[in-house]
Amino acid sequence: MIDFFDPPPPGSPQPFSRATRAAGLVFVSGASAPHDPARGIFRGATAADQVRNALAAIAETLAEAGSSLDRVVQVSMLISDPADYEACNAEYVKHFPGGLPARHTARFGVPTEAKVAFACIALAGDV
Repeated sequence: MIDFFDPPPPGSPQPFSRATRAAGLVFVSGASAPHDPARGIFRGATAADQVRNALAAIAETLAEAGSSLDRVVQVSMLISDPADYEACNAEYVKHFPGGLPARHTARFGVPTEAKVAFACIALAGDV
């Protein structure tokens, strides 16, 4: 069985679910820090701010799916400017004090001003 979290409505320009859970794993789609100025939510001015806010959003998704950051086994980190790599890493390691998951990093370009985005795979439920 596959559980879908926030599947898109038909015809959505973003044809993916926020996360899926299957076979004891949670797969979280790529997400940047939340940004909704109308509601007073800003993704952050610096790369470090955006890493912190994006990982907080990922942590919420994981919790909803029955997991957490400490159960993450693989992360994809996408950055828009390689000059931010060091600042992103400095903040990133703070969120995985129990051990760093496997990770790959790639440069991305999306039609937003996001500096960083993450996707991940985590263990679901209790081991």
